Amino acid sequence: MSTLERLEATIAERRAASPDTSYVAKLNAKGLPKIAQKVGEEATETVIAAVSGSNEELVSESADLIFHLLVLLNAKGVSLDHVLGELGRREGLSGLEEKANRSE
Repeated sequence: MSTLERLEATIAERRAASPDTSYVAKLNAKGLPKIAQKVGEEATETVIAAVSGSNEELVSESADLIFHLLVLLNAKGVSLDHVLGELGRREGLSGLEEKANRSE
C-alpha cells in the first residue's frame, strides 16, 4: 500500500471520529464549502512557496495541499483510484491535446 493509499484510508477512518479528537472529522463537520476553501488556501500557499520560498517550504505546502485534496475527495465520495484512473487515461496525450478533447 502506498503512502497516498494509507493516507486515504486514514482520512476515511477519521472522518467518522469525534470532531473533538480529529482534524479530519472537525473539517468535515464544517461542511464541503470549508473543505474546498482549505484546498484553495493550501493551493495558494503552495504557489507562494514555489515562487518565493525554499524547496523545503514547497514540499511542506505541497504535502498540506495533497492532504486537503484527499479530504475533499473523500467528502465527495471520490476515490484516489478514480483520480489515478483519469491520470492513466491521459497518459501519453499531450496537455494541449487533452485540453482540446475536453471541449468536444
